[in-house]
Amino acid sequence: MIPELFKIGPVTINSFGVMAMLAFLVPTLLLRKEVARKGQDPELAAGIAIAAMVGGFLGARLYYIIERWQQFLANPSNYLFTGAGLVWYGGLLGGAFAVIWYIHRNNVSVPMIVDLTAPLLALGQVFGRGGCLLSGDGDYGPPTDVPWALSFPNGIVPTHELVHPTPIYDMLILFGIFLFLWKIRKRDLPGGVKFGLYLVLIGVGRLATEFFRNTPRVFFGATMAQLISVGLILTGLILIWNLVKTAGKRAGHA
Repeated sequence: MIPELFKIGPVTINSFGVMAMLAFLVPTLLLRKEVARKGQDPELAAGIAIAAMVGGFLGARLYYIIERWQQFLANPSNYLFTGAGLVWYGGLLGGAFAVIWYIHRNNVSVPMIVDLTAPLLALGQVFGRGGCLLSGDGDYGPPTDVPWALSFPNGIVPTHELVHPTPIYDMLILFGIFLFLWKIRKRDLPGGVKFGLYLVLIGVGRLATEFFRNTPRVFFGATMAQLISVGLILTGLILIWNLVKTAGKRAGHA
């Protein structure tokens, strides 16, 4: 893997940083077009992207600290002043809260915007997982003899063993989710349903790929990420059911 791409004087350009930049830049450009398609100011996309970036970073770092609370109390500076230590689900939750707050503050329809962002969130996560793969940050699975196994001798968290390349599994699933949600983005569904589908699909995807990680089991053999995945699946299903039910009642009274 290639944690460091190149250097410009004393500045090191890391592969994870480049992929993280693409994870925000590409979806933001697409979101500008989608926002304009809905008759809204395209500049709204930039504000949404910034809110997602700031909220995502804070949420990812907070999740990481909570998972390692005792180590954090022993040496807080190792966890506060470092570029490492970001957890995907923490970033998702933190980014979601920040974006919803920003949308609400700007008096824009929350269901409309979250539906527009649903496929683009999945696309951004494809780039993010690509960063994990290139940097070899330890987000791979246990040793295996499958034909596509990889080793990460030069990774940030190196291993010379052949292991499950779990980030690739995530990338394939997330890209499939993006393609599906992008294809149905213009369908006339109740506001918020597409975002509900996103929650269900990413929950199912992460629930599956978590079996190919070395993540500690915390509850009846399940990891914390799997428990959150179940929560996202249930939240998405309840959201879809309520929105469809409400839309049906409104149609009946029309």
